[in-house]
Amino acid sequence: MKKLLNLVLIFLLILLFAAAQGQTTSIMTFNIKYDNPADGEDSWDQRKDALVDLIARYHPDILGIQEGLLHQVEFIQQRIPNYTYIGVGREDGISKGEYSAIYYDSTKFELLTHETFWLSDSPDRVSVGWDAAMERICTYGRFRFKLSNETLHVFNTHFDHMGSEARKQSTVLILNKISAYGIQDERLVVMGDFNAVPESEPIAVLKKELDYGLDISESEFQGPDGTFNAFDSIRPLGDAIDYIFTNQLDVISYRHIDDRKGNGFFISDHFPVFIEVKL
Repeated sequence: MKKLLNLVLIFLLILLFAAAQGQTTSIMTFNIKYDNPADGEDSWDQRKDALVDLIARYHPDILGIQEGLLHQVEFIQQRIPNYTYIGVGREDGISKGEYSAIYYDSTKFELLTHETFWLSDSPDRVSVGWDAAMERICTYGRFRFKLSNETLHVFNTHFDHMGSEARKQSTVLILNKISAYGIQDERLVVMGDFNAVPESEPIAVLKKELDYGLDISESEFQGPDGTFNAFDSIRPLGDAIDYIFTNQLDVISYRHIDDRKGNGFFISDHFPVFIEVKL
């Protein structure tokens, strides 16, 4: 009887291991556009329900947002089941200003550690870097995937829209952080709004050091090429400025999501980028 129980236990462990090995994880980056009442029909109140509906529909296991003010960050958390977030406001390191928050599905992931650093020569305190127009930040989280016990490192950021030197140095800073953490050979994601087109120097450097998810996707890319729509349906989309880069991960799919409100208006002035990876 004992031998039979041992065999059953071994069989169950094998099944659990096989299930864990076959698991996929979904990740999204989404600039949700800060709440500006002057946006009229495109203001937060006019699109917040559609925005959380979009997130709920795809329900990424890990979600990085940009430009969210505290009430926007909390609205998403309240409306999406099982989401917990990390991050701070960039203007005071607490709650003032825009967040680059990371949400995670707490039924699937356990948060091990996290921090937010400023994209500047003084990353440990509120600061403006190089030729940037304002404070810019990156939020980092280290997570444990509960089913397989694997670790995933996630960086979510928003580069400056004005300073070209700031964008270049911000790239170097994040790569240096990866080296400082000693995680160059571990599973990780660097995502966000980089305010830089694919041919620019910051993106070229990231592509050299990390995998661009679109380039290594097993499935055909879906969606428009560009990711910034400016709430203008007739504006040419141009190139992407929002990206997801990976390391030590197999990317199953990569897409730019062009879901709209019922009236055909855009949900944000950026399209979300959504990937699925094997973990």
